[in-house]
Amino acid sequence: MDNHSYNFPSDCTPLTNCKSARKPGGSTVVNMGNTGKNPPRDYLIWSLCNTLYVNFCCLGFMALVYSIKARDQKTQGNLQLAQECSDKAKWYNILAAGWNLLIPLLAIVLLVLLLVHLGSSQGSYDFFGEDGFQNFMKLFSW
Repeated sequence: MDNHSYNFPSDCTPLTNCKSARKPGGSTVVNMGNTGKNPPRDYLIWSLCNTLYVNFCCLGFMALVYSIKARDQKTQGNLQLAQECSDKAKWYNILAAGWNLLIPLLAIVLLVLLLVHLGSSQGSYDFFGEDGFQNFMKLFSW
């Protein structure tokens, strides 16, 4: 159809609202997708805590990366990829939290073992006495 031969209604022109061509108002249905299933968690706060604390082998940083990916995919509506990134973030957080707990516990155990060893070998060391520090340093000299 040629634009020059088309006749517009009197109240409807190409660049204005056409009141007579409007349809009467009705209901609008918006499909929200699968509303029965909860969206995947992103574990962002847990990842931030693991990143800022010890962060052994960058496990906390990896968890943070996957947490942000999971949040991005969730906002884009890709729930399957968001679930995969969420699972990876969760496991990196578990590994990072395990290391974050293991390192201080290991340091405490080694300190206790050192104190028990010092107390049992050659009598008791006097840490606050005259020769306490020198006796302590003798343990580390070969």
